[in-house]
Amino acid sequence: MTTTRIDPCGTGCCSIYPLLGCTTRPLWDFFATDIDNENVRTARENVTNNGLDGRIRVFKTERTDDLIPLDTKLGIQRYVLDFTMCNPPFYSSREEMIASAEAKERPPFSACTGDEVEMVTEGGEIAFVYRMIEESLQLRERVVWYTSMLGKLSSVSVIVEKLMEHGNNNYAVTEFVQGSKTKRWAVAWSWTDLRPSMKVARGIPGFPKHLLPFPSEFMLEIMNQSIDDIGDKIDKELSSLRIHWTWRKNLATGVGFAMENVWSRQARRKLQNSAGAADMMEIDEGAAALGFKVQLKQDRLDEKCVRVVVRWLKGLDSVLFESFCGMLKRKVEGR
Repeated sequence: MTTTRIDPCGTGCCSIYPLLGCTTRPLWDFFATDIDNENVRTARENVTNNGLDGRIRVFKTERTDDLIPLDTKLGIQRYVLDFTMCNPPFYSSREEMIASAEAKERPPFSACTGDEVEMVTEGGEIAFVYRMIEESLQLRERVVWYTSMLGKLSSVSVIVEKLMEHGNNNYAVTEFVQGSKTKRWAVAWSWTDLRPSMKVARGIPGFPKHLLPFPSEFMLEIMNQSIDDIGDKIDKELSSLRIHWTWRKNLATGVGFAMENVWSRQARRKLQNSAGAADMMEIDEGAAALGFKVQLKQDRLDEKCVRVVVRWLKGLDSVLFESFCGMLKRKVEGR
C-alpha cells in the first residue's frame, strides 16, 4: 500500500480540501501552501483540531515563490507528488471581480465570500496557470498530475493551446456542475505516460474537438458470439505476440504491455525467423511503450451483442494505440 501525496496550491483559511481528502482517503497526505498569514494560521489550527498534523503540513509561501515549491519550501526532494490541486484567483483586478459579481446578480446567500487575495492576481487565472505550466516544464515527472480549477470556460481552450505549444498531449479537461446554474471547469496535464479515462479527459460537452485529447478508449461491438468465444480468440491472439499479457477469463478482462509494435506483418515475420518464442519475452512494464486493458461486456438490452472495450493505460504514441486497436478489431472480426 502506497501513500498518495498532494499539494494544494493556496489551501485557504480552512484547508478544506486536505481535511476532506484525509477524511475520505486514509492513504492520502497533503503538503498545503498559502501566501496569506492569517490563512496559514487558521489552516494549521484546523489541521491540529482535527488531529491530522501527521498527514497535513501547511507551509507559508510568498508571492514571489514558486507555486509548487518542492525544493525551496516543502523540502520534499525525496518524494514524487501524485498530483497538485489549485483553485486559482479568477480575476486580474478588483474591478473585474466587482463587474463579474454585478453581472451575475446573485442573491446574498450565494454571493462570493473569498478575500481579494484569493480572488485577484495579475493576469487572472490564465496567467496563474501559465506559471504552473512553466514550473511543470522544470519539475516534469516529479509531479504525476498537475491540476487546476478554472472559473471561465474560455480559459480552458487557452490553457490547452499553451500545453500543446509545449508538446504536451497527455491532458484532461472537465466541468463541475453545482446546482442548476453554477459551473466550474478544470484542466489537468501530466508529463508521464499514464493515460486518464475518457470520462475524465474529455469531460466538457461541446468542447472543440481539435482541442480534446486523443480518445483513450476504443469500443467494438460483436454480434452473435459468446463472451467466452470472443475472450478465447483475443487471448489466443495476444498470447502469440511478444508482449506481457494476462487474461482473467472469469472477469472477461485482460491487461497487456508492449515495448513496440509487435503485431505488424514485419514484426510477425521477424518473430518467426528469430530463435526466441513469444512467451519468452520479458517486458519491463515501466518502460513499455504501450499499456492497455481489454474488457468484454454483455449488452444489457441485446444479449446477442458483446462490447469489446480497449482502454489505453500507458503510452505517449497515439498512433501505436490506434494501430493496436485496428489489429485487434480485424482479428476479432475474423479478417
